[in-house]
Amino acid sequence: MGPGDAAHLSQRAREVLTGADVIAGYGTYIDLIRPLVANKAIISTGMTREVERVAAAIDAACLGKSVALVSSGDPGIYAMAGLALEMCEARRVAAVPSWTAANGDSDETGSLRVEVVPGIPALCAGAALLGAPLMHDFCAISLSDLLTPWEVIETRLDAAARADFVMVLYNPKSKKRHWQLEKARQIMMNHKPAQTPVGVVTGAMRSDQRIQVTTLEELHTAMVNMQSTVFIGNHSTRRYGDFLLTLRGYGEKYRL
Repeated sequence: MGPGDAAHLSQRAREVLTGADVIAGYGTYIDLIRPLVANKAIISTGMTREVERVAAAIDAACLGKSVALVSSGDPGIYAMAGLALEMCEARRVAAVPSWTAANGDSDETGSLRVEVVPGIPALCAGAALLGAPLMHDFCAISLSDLLTPWEVIETRLDAAARADFVMVLYNPKSKKRHWQLEKARQIMMNHKPAQTPVGVVTGAMRSDQRIQVTTLEELHTAMVNMQSTVFIGNHSTRRYGDFLLTLRGYGEKYRL
């Protein structure tokens, strides 16, 4: 699904949801598409219970049901597509991509046909609201250390800051994880100017959407939670009114 509610779904996502027998997803995301899945069988679990949710979805699919496993943003970016394929592999479930049928290839009898339907990731939705912060090379780093050791995250933050990437931070802060964003800010301050523009987009394309533009030096004062995506500029990023603009180099090559 897209970054927000049912209004932002692509036509293909709507077709998949309409044709599915079973809808599986985190409760909050199911609520966002509730009007489209009325009278469907629902598999819903809470936060941090992704494995249980995906297991139930695979079990239903193996029984012959058509199952839509719902994520926010894009399912292949910090979301459910990877876990679903990983669990199919671990359980020795034969899975084939949906495009094999379109190509005329024959798939294995009894295998699950899997389609990953693209959505709008938070970095694209947030960037659109901010203007054009991702016009040059960028990277995305999740600050959640629930699955990735913090030492690894620190190494990636330092390397990306030294390389002057525009940086997009996912999962920046939660009630239980409150110190990681400040630590990340300190790491970036070692390599980026204090006045580097920063954008914080919370609840992109949803009813509670909030957009803040600040600087790296003042990032610690911004309102940030798990629904936020944080954009840190590079040396050519500037604030243009309420927009963030990262220059790609046109002004150096052409007369604008």
